Amino acid sequence: MDVGDVIRVETDKGVFEGILLPSTDENIITIKMKNGYNVGILKENVKNIEIISKGEKPKYELPPLNIEKNEKFKTISILSTGGTVASKVDYKTGAVHPSFTADDLIRAVPELLDIANIKGRAVMNILSENMKPEYWKRIAEEIKKEIEEGADGIVIAHGTDTMAYTAAALSFMVKADVPIILVGAQRSSDRPSSDAALNLISAVLAAREPIKGVYVVMHGESGDTFCYMHRGVKVRKCHSSRRDAFKSINSIPVAKINPFKKEIKYLQEVEKSDNSKKVEINTKLEEKVALIKVYPGMNGEIIRFYVDNGYKGIVLEGTGLGHAPEYIFEDMKYAIDKGVVVVMTTQTINGRVNMNVYSNGRELQKLGVIGCEDMLPEVAYVKLMYLLGNYKPEEVKKLINKNLVGEIEYRSRFDAY
Repeated sequence: MDVGDVIRVETDKGVFEGILLPSTDENIITIKMKNGYNVGILKENVKNIEIISKGEKPKYELPPLNIEKNEKFKTISILSTGGTVASKVDYKTGAVHPSFTADDLIRAVPELLDIANIKGRAVMNILSENMKPEYWKRIAEEIKKEIEEGADGIVIAHGTDTMAYTAAALSFMVKADVPIILVGAQRSSDRPSSDAALNLISAVLAAREPIKGVYVVMHGESGDTFCYMHRGVKVRKCHSSRRDAFKSINSIPVAKINPFKKEIKYLQEVEKSDNSKKVEINTKLEEKVALIKVYPGMNGEIIRFYVDNGYKGIVLEGTGLGHAPEYIFEDMKYAIDKGVVVVMTTQTINGRVNMNVYSNGRELQKLGVIGCEDMLPEVAYVKLMYLLGNYKPEEVKKLINKNLVGEIEYRSRFDAY
């Protein structure tokens, strides 16, 4: 048998038919079934194998599409960082990987031709768990380049695991008079339950809007009916696998998008574009910032480790209203006395820090720990990097609780939880 052959595998648990894929484990036969899903079968459980038909490995050298630009449409640049919107099977590893050009996108999602002129290219190809601050800088630079070359809106295809971090980083780093939309997929494009196409169409619809700012567009519910647009500094991935994993935190979605009717219903006011297409980026980040989760029995040595290794800022993900155990107070004092900026968020996710209610919070404030209102821990982490990269520590302490790009709502919404 060769990779690409259609085979029938008989086991005690049933008969499986599909295309033979390469396997990373020599003890397993991997096939792609007709329903689009892959199955791995232990060789020891195989009773019989039959080749139904010989196949060929897929060839992707397709002729270019000759698509004329529609002068009535806006031009949307889609930049890939390694997402799964236009994916193909890699027959060397059996994995799904993106191949990202405008032609790839249009072949995968032809509906895009009905809503915009599409440019597409890959700026990197990484798993989002491998994202780094240096990559945020590169994405910001590529966004600037696309806008200066005439793009009316930007879509960033991004893996979902760290998409909220990147959205927050771009919110602080990029000031542009066009919408910047991050989009991903919870299910890869070769799966029948993929959310890639619906999310991408919705993202392009959002990128056509006469607005500015950084947003995340993903499925709004588990079916295939609508997507939500979330503010880039108010969103979090709240489920590991559901298609509606992304939720606005301490806020509500900015808009509800119906990709079938090409309709966008705004749920919040957003900043309007002035059609200037101005763009400025500031990629100065202090990368020596740590995000530390507070937990019972934690050892304060972890704080001293970061201080002794030259870190300039620490974000604590505290309990409740912004608390930490008294037995690490001395370690926090050590950090603050060394000039490290220490700020407090809450691990409850929803709600806000209020360090004036209990004695623990008041003692932390006396030490110099600064509460971060209703900012998400990852947003406070990115913001502290941005501030320390551009301001002196004393100024940073004043700015950390100043709303710069919508990251803080000073009055808690009753409808956000």
